[in-house]
Amino acid sequence: MKTFASLVHALDSTNKTNQKMEAIHHFLEVAEDKDKLWFLALFSGRRPKRGVSTTLLREWVKEITSIPDWLFQESYASVGDLGETISLLLPPPIGYMDFSLAEWMDKIHNLSRYDESQKKQFILQVWANLPHQERFIFNKLLGGSFRLGVSTKGLINAISSYYNLEASAVSHSIMGEWTVENSSFEELIHGQYVDSNLSKPYPFCLAYPIEGVEQTLIDLKDWQIEYKWDGIRGQVIKRNQEVFIWSRGEELVTDQFPEIVEEIKNWEGDFVLDGEILAIADGEILNFTALQKRLNRKVISKKLLEEVPIGLYLYDILEITHQDVRQESMQARRALLEGLLADKPLINIKISPLIQVDSLESLKSVREQARDINSEGLMLKHTNSVYHVGRKKGDWWKWKIDPLTIDAVLIYAQKGSGRRSSHYTDYTFAVRDGDNLVTIAKAYSGLTDKEIQEVSRFVNKNAVEKFGPVRTVKPELVFEIAFEGIGWSTRHKAGVALRFPRILRWRKDKTVAEIDNLESVKKLIH
Repeated sequence: MKTFASLVHALDSTNKTNQKMEAIHHFLEVAEDKDKLWFLALFSGRRPKRGVSTTLLREWVKEITSIPDWLFQESYASVGDLGETISLLLPPPIGYMDFSLAEWMDKIHNLSRYDESQKKQFILQVWANLPHQERFIFNKLLGGSFRLGVSTKGLINAISSYYNLEASAVSHSIMGEWTVENSSFEELIHGQYVDSNLSKPYPFCLAYPIEGVEQTLIDLKDWQIEYKWDGIRGQVIKRNQEVFIWSRGEELVTDQFPEIVEEIKNWEGDFVLDGEILAIADGEILNFTALQKRLNRKVISKKLLEEVPIGLYLYDILEITHQDVRQESMQARRALLEGLLADKPLINIKISPLIQVDSLESLKSVREQARDINSEGLMLKHTNSVYHVGRKKGDWWKWKIDPLTIDAVLIYAQKGSGRRSSHYTDYTFAVRDGDNLVTIAKAYSGLTDKEIQEVSRFVNKNAVEKFGPVRTVKPELVFEIAFEGIGWSTRHKAGVALRFPRILRWRKDKTVAEIDNLESVKKLIH
């Protein structure tokens, strides 16, 4: 655990890529195979289910420290992270428990077999025998919410450089279904499980926001132009009569979309396809809020299948008849994709249509009207481009439509976590509904550090109520909120939900009397 604790501390203590890479290299050099596997597993979300509720953890630490609930709540609000709050409140350790990361994970996994008194005995013993940093990490592992201070790309680059491997090969190797119990770290990153795992997806090819439209799109004939659809990006894999659907977030979502699976099963041949899962009714693509009703469901009822029919718009083909075709040109892959679908019965699956225009001005007009068909804008792919791993500037661009905006007032604020735990950075905004204010969105980004400090000072001086770590504030600060889309929602009091809300700017020139009203917001829904 010492080695892993040092790694976590190093990753969280710097924003410099080289220092993060050096920390990962050191860990790979000294850690045991199982510890390295658990590091990779924790990074990719493969962690045991929560064995102890946070309610019990709170009660036990208050019992040990004899502090009242209000003081615990104030401490939690100040620190911003439950695991770190508990670690700081506990008395100094009386001993030391020396186990590897893998051994700790086994012990945490076994907690599910214990009754409450046994869980309490174990956790209190651990708390009493670990120093602050390791105790903090133990608490995070218990809670199942562990986050590591490195991006996916950063981790892949660190591993590939340490082992002198291609980053794309490592990325491919660690995707898919593998477990700590049945894997070797060395064999995993060297691709030993790739061929034996039929469900193995490929790393997704991603696009950058376009820079300099006129300078980039010099000759439109060099570009394949499609709509950018607002759904779930996914890979559909059919190998040896088995079908798998992976989301871009590396989640296996096959069971959530049975209509796609059934249609693919009726197609002959083996292939891997890239596309967008969408809610489609009567040939029209529905708002993303409709698609959300189908997500993360363990059971898809007949009623839900009828209410939210699902379709797939295909963008690309990555493999056909077990042959990787990602290095073929975009133009060649499009021809392969069209050939694959040419003699197939198409019901829920379509090929994403191409946009044909003869001028940049016409293309701009198409983009501006994209929201009318629930599209986010345009995708521009050079006809000679390969299907690369991750983002690479120059050959794939996304040209999104301008965001929608509203003016709203700040009514709730909460302190952030980690480096942001000393300031109020998590905000809830409201619009006017008659004489009342109704919450419309939460946002966490868009302000400068200086503005965050200014808002925090306002919250400290103008908080009128406390609900745990949340502060209700006087409705005076007005902000312009940008968002990608809006749809009806029964889960929110306002009756609508905003897609990807963020703060565009602080409207110091406006008062609360000038914010938008709910009716005008609802008119933005197509």
